[in-house]
Amino acid sequence: MVRLNISLIVEKDENRKPLKEAVVELLELSMHEKGCIDYDLYGSLINDDRMLIYETWEDKAALKAHIQSEHFKRLVPRIQELSTMTLEEFDF
Repeated sequence: MVRLNISLIVEKDENRKPLKEAVVELLELSMHEKGCIDYDLYGSLINDDRMLIYETWEDKAALKAHIQSEHFKRLVPRIQELSTMTLEEFDF
């Protein structure tokens, strides 16, 4: 399995709502993809400028198919415009 932890930092207040909308759309479309085990969004209780996308994929092939999807190619660049993104990937 492959786990991705994507940290998002929202630097401008006006970006928070459109960022959340883009992430929720990505989540809703992605969690129905073949090989997606878990896909969720978390927010900090202390810092409202912090979000975490938590994904688990069956294998690298499923993750690769996800990265090639239309919604990924459309939404991830938008998410990157609205936040500072950091990615951690773990195989287990």
